[in-house]
Amino acid sequence: MKIEAINEQLLRAIGVGVALLDRKSLRFSFRNDTFDDWFSNEAEPNQLQELFPDLDADAMQTALADNGRYASEIRFKKKRRTLIIALDFTSTKDDVLVLVCQNITRIKELESMIDSYSMMVERNTREIKREKEQVEKLLLNIMPRSVYEEYKTFGVVTPQLYNPVSVLMLDFVGFTEMVASQDPSVTVTELNDIYSAFDRIGEQFGCERIKTIGDAYITVAGLPDPTPDHAKAIANTAIRFVRYLNRRNLSHPHQWHCRVGLSSGSVVGSVVGIQKYVYDIFGPAVNLASRLQEFSEPMEISVQGEVAHVLKDQFDLENIGVRTIRGFGEQEVWRLSDSS
Repeated sequence: MKIEAINEQLLRAIGVGVALLDRKSLRFSFRNDTFDDWFSNEAEPNQLQELFPDLDADAMQTALADNGRYASEIRFKKKRRTLIIALDFTSTKDDVLVLVCQNITRIKELESMIDSYSMMVERNTREIKREKEQVEKLLLNIMPRSVYEEYKTFGVVTPQLYNPVSVLMLDFVGFTEMVASQDPSVTVTELNDIYSAFDRIGEQFGCERIKTIGDAYITVAGLPDPTPDHAKAIANTAIRFVRYLNRRNLSHPHQWHCRVGLSSGSVVGSVVGIQKYVYDIFGPAVNLASRLQEFSEPMEISVQGEVAHVLKDQFDLENIGVRTIRGFGEQEVWRLSDSS
């Protein structure tokens, strides 16, 4: 078997189409079977541009003159399937142009699949990142960041004693009647606006909102990081809560009035629950703040005696006498006013 026949069989075996052309006229002088199988039709073309009308012949000649090579790709239909063929032209010294064609359809399909998969992975990664950020934001809304970091790292939160801290307990007057007499969606929307404003005010003074229970709002100063002026911070927060509601009531048809209780002492903070877990605090300071708000008149702030003695030189405080407080016996109660 001649070497030419062997080369022809090898080229057919590896699926490479080969053709020889005259460099000047671009007429075919040889085409192997693979080439003819790809590009054969009823009218056999004799010239390159007849076979590939979309090929840029000028660009090809320029590239061949510069470096002796030119590469391109073509797409065409073959038995209802689109084939992608890579064309590689090489110029020889005797003005013979060698055209080598490779079927890269499968490669392009795989590249397209890889690109699609990469885009899907990238999209899923973005979605996972966004969901992770949303989960983190949600958890940071229900627990302090240090507690969240501990929960994220270990999966549990160790109960922590905080002493001393100052607790604010706020409750709205007539909330039950308001819910029963008004559109629930309006009530919830307004409550959300008020709580959002409370959160911003508390954040200004370093307070950590612990939770809301319906119309009750609890925030703490001195947790999770110790704060020497926790009593002052909670007093400023309480005054601005009342000030905000007074100003809001001037321009809104629905009037919101609150009672506030302030106390200092120790609390224990931890995450409770397994499925619907929530960060919560327990202890004497929480219970006392809850009892004190019951002694308040609408839009007034009742303060524990010990807290009042700490604040009396900086705030407008009035002693309203000794009161019997359930679970705490008789204690001095003071009224904190906005002196501005």
